[in-house]
Amino acid sequence: MREDLLKGLTDEQIAKVKACKNQEEVLKLAKEQGIELTSEQLAAVSGGGLCRSTPSFTCPKCGSSKVKSKYYENSINTWYGNDCQECGFHWNVDA
Repeated sequence: MREDLLKGLTDEQIAKVKACKNQEEVLKLAKEQGIELTSEQLAAVSGGGLCRSTPSFTCPKCGSSKVKSKYYENSINTWYGNDCQECGFHWNVDA
């Protein structure tokens, strides 16, 4: 999680954001809480960088949408590790 994007939120709000499963939930929460998102936060939500949501990936090998993704992060990078449930192909995508 990019903690710098959570600056200005209360501990309770941060916990609620971290519990969100997708961008839509983050936007709904912000609206309900009366939180105005900065342009950087809004861009992160639109691109999936604010919460650990799983984007809709399709397998580049077989085209299947039956993909399981896991979010990873370290101090330098964030990425999704993806496994196709149809053909078994594995690939990574930057988050």
